[in-house]
Amino acid sequence: MSATNWLELGAAALIGYLLGSIPFGLLVTRLAGAADPRTIGSGNIGATNVLRTGRKDLAILTLLLDAAKGAAAVVVVTLLLPDPGPVPAPSIQAIVAGALAFLGHVYPLWLRFRGGKGVATFLGVALALSWPCGLVFAIVWLAAFLVTRHSSVGGMIAAIATPVTAAVLNRSDLTLVFLLLALIVLWKHRANVERLLDGTEPRFGGGSGAV
Repeated sequence: MSATNWLELGAAALIGYLLGSIPFGLLVTRLAGAADPRTIGSGNIGATNVLRTGRKDLAILTLLLDAAKGAAAVVVVTLLLPDPGPVPAPSIQAIVAGALAFLGHVYPLWLRFRGGKGVATFLGVALALSWPCGLVFAIVWLAAFLVTRHSSVGGMIAAIATPVTAAVLNRSDLTLVFLLLALIVLWKHRANVERLLDGTEPRFGGGSGAV
């Protein structure tokens, strides 16, 4: 790989991480004068925890913004560093940007690496890299939540379904990346899994948050 390609990958990683690390859950609650989500519930900055401030509108806005920043990382890098190849598939730079946007959300430097649980940002990344995978993610997320009334269950099952979908669609360029992101989502939900097993995980969007 040439020095130019390494520079492009580094630039893509930096752009993705910086976009992903924007703490929208914290910003929207501050601007609205609501409670700091880090001081309630699970202490994370995702939409489900923002919901615990009592502001459903802020939770929805956080969800949309967290998904949008994941998609934006892919789109911005695709526009800035277009793939000269003939195949209409996401470039390695775009994939790196999406993965780093996810990591930026989960582990933001500005908040001492304590961010959200990555579900909404994963959705945005998946939609931008492969809309069929993103669509499956969204449908599975919603269906699992409606059946179980557990936000955490919806997020985890959707995360698992995404690399499986990529594999079924023969998207080898995305399968491993989505698998790694899914494993991080599961890791971030380990406390939720413990509560699910002992029957103490709250329902209907409660618990320590999935987003």
